Amino acid sequence: MNSVKQLQAIELKKKLDNVEDIFLLDVREPWEFSLAAIDGSENFPLAEVVDRQQEYAFEEEIVVICHYGERSQRAAQELAECGFNVHNLVGGIDAWSQVVDPNVPRYSPNG
Repeated sequence: MNSVKQLQAIELKKKLDNVEDIFLLDVREPWEFSLAAIDGSENFPLAEVVDRQQEYAFEEEIVVICHYGERSQRAAQELAECGFNVHNLVGGIDAWSQVVDPNVPRYSPNG
């Protein structure tokens, strides 16, 4: 069984700065994605991730993103079990906005 690698926001920033070929898979709901997103990420809500895997089947490396890192961990685990090389972004978009890019807004899941 493949395991999910954990990736800190600062490590993801380094990979992106080095122009590594990474598919950024954001599993939040579209309304959340519209509030805050990492440039270049694509939105596939959690409920659709496995069903739509043919859309990223040929990606070398996938980093899964959500708000705090919990939904992305579930999605990443499912993808790892399907054989993908996948990382979970620890702390999600919230950590990204605090550690890497303060221009990405933080938001409350309760509105």
